[in-house]
Amino acid sequence: MTSLKDRLKAEIAESGPISVADYMLRCLHDPEAGYYATRPALGADGDFITAPLVSQMFGELIGLWAVETWNRMGRPSRFVLAEMGPGDGTLMSDMLRAARLAPAFLAAAELWLVETSAPLRAAQAERLAASPLKPQWASRLIELPQGPLILVANELLDCLPALQFIRTDKGWAERRVGLGADGELAFGLAPSIRPDDLDPQTPLGVVWELSGAQESLGADVGALVRSRGGAALFIDYGRAEREPGDTLQALERHQKVDPLACPGEADLTVWADFPGFLNGARASGAQATPCLPQGEFLRRLGLDQRAEALMRARPDRAQAIAAQRARLAEPDQMGQLFKACVVHGPGLIPPGFEET
Repeated sequence: MTSLKDRLKAEIAESGPISVADYMLRCLHDPEAGYYATRPALGADGDFITAPLVSQMFGELIGLWAVETWNRMGRPSRFVLAEMGPGDGTLMSDMLRAARLAPAFLAAAELWLVETSAPLRAAQAERLAASPLKPQWASRLIELPQGPLILVANELLDCLPALQFIRTDKGWAERRVGLGADGELAFGLAPSIRPDDLDPQTPLGVVWELSGAQESLGADVGALVRSRGGAALFIDYGRAEREPGDTLQALERHQKVDPLACPGEADLTVWADFPGFLNGARASGAQATPCLPQGEFLRRLGLDQRAEALMRARPDRAQAIAAQRARLAEPDQMGQLFKACVVHGPGLIPPGFEET
């Protein structure tokens, strides 16, 4: 079978360079060779590790967040509990274990996972086989059933594609993926009109990223929450304010690799554009919180108390638990770069955001 790289090279040779956003889409979701379609590798032995895989405390706290959100929604007798981009199912598994403390919450919940990857659906089914709720799957948000909604998504926005623009001495240009003189994939520039929301005073050589996909998802989430009621929690690494910077990266075996070297074989991401995502949600009529650093958010939910309880129960693992807490919450680890925000219905104050 022809490799994704060779197919991309042939298509570019015939039709011309493609945008960075289109390149990301092909690398991640090509049905024959895209990363998520064929070989997503999570965890210590994979290509990257997410917060739920760092410690059970992360998922347990998010599970308790969901229970308290349900309480603040008036404890509806039926609601949709959903996760977008559920990875290998670890986050939802830990959430549901913590939610066993609230049997009425579990009795009211209908579990849905929004996932397009066949390998990941299989991993999720295996992980959740013994959970108190039987999952159902959807490929798109719009496929979720009617009813009040509690939605969570961890490290989803960074997988959505973005365009890149650069200020040059000849004006604005879009960064595109084409072919170099050697016939291999290479970045190049094409003249472009400056998008309205880019700073015209940007210094030469500086990159701006714009993700219409992230803003569009915000609009979809906002419309869903506005019409059905509830809340959607998004946690990711990225910007809380609009600012420039080239954040495109490829990860393979926890190491950064050339994004053009092996299309489909490495995870390809950009930083989450929280301002764009939240603008989309608010434009759809939903309300939204500001962003909180992940460390502050988790500590407001009780991270320190949960860690202390685990260390008392397992003194032999106290050092490891302390290291996990630091990984999740310290500013020089995941605590500052990762952010949390909630899109919600009117009148609802999401747990953890009472002071914002």
